[in-house]
Amino acid sequence: MKAAVLASTAVRLLVLAILFCGAVVFLLPVYVTLTMSLKSPSELATTSMWAWPQHLTWDNYHIVLTNTNVSFATLLKNTTIVTTVNTVGTLFGCSVVAYAFARLKFAGRDRLFLILLATMMLPALVTMIPTYVMFAKLHWVNTFLPLTVPSFFGGGAFNIFLMRQFYLTIPRELDEAAVIDGASHWVIFSRLILPASGPALATVAMLTFVGTWKDFTGPLLYLNDVDKQTLEIGLNTYHSLNGDKWHLLMAGTMLVSIPIIVFFFLGQRYFVKGIVMTGFK
Repeated sequence: MKAAVLASTAVRLLVLAILFCGAVVFLLPVYVTLTMSLKSPSELATTSMWAWPQHLTWDNYHIVLTNTNVSFATLLKNTTIVTTVNTVGTLFGCSVVAYAFARLKFAGRDRLFLILLATMMLPALVTMIPTYVMFAKLHWVNTFLPLTVPSFFGGGAFNIFLMRQFYLTIPRELDEAAVIDGASHWVIFSRLILPASGPALATVAMLTFVGTWKDFTGPLLYLNDVDKQTLEIGLNTYHSLNGDKWHLLMAGTMLVSIPIIVFFFLGQRYFVKGIVMTGFK
């Protein structure tokens, strides 16, 4: 009995050690970025990038935020608008489409779902030019519409798949009881299925938020005016203007990353729960 307990404890400690090492490896870039952003140019030139700053300075962040060539306030506003609308649209689109695949019975449903999953194997480069031509003919180029409107029409194959798998874990007896009471599909979806899908919705929201916030290709392709660009484009422009000033570049990188870090820590419990419960089926 004691040998089994010792073996179980040893396995647990080994797993914790591996997880700790993995966490350290993933946090090292964040640590290096933070330390370099808090150093003065002279200290950055004379110390290792791994060394913690001897004299913390926040001037780098002030210089980046007050830069006249790249307005981070405008970039932050544009990124917030695009990310918020895209996240809301994705949540609405994927939840509605996933409900149809999980709860409704219609001819060709399974085949259509397989076709939907097959689109995940198409590289984005394959559809980039046709999509751009379509939006150009609609006169949507240099607007936020190509970056936000498509999210309301399904929200992406992966998000639909994730929500569908979660819906399948909800007992169908709830639907049957609601139908007996005279409820329509919209009532079942909005009052029964959707409120019970909080973890899955939080997972989709987090993945969409991070993906949209860090998107570089979309804004680069569709947004031409400087006043309409997002943070990723602005950070790249700032890099081209200050390529040798690493303390300023790291400060800008931290400013772009802070909302993602905060959002993840606020929703990590729901994110993990949504992933775990989706895998039950």
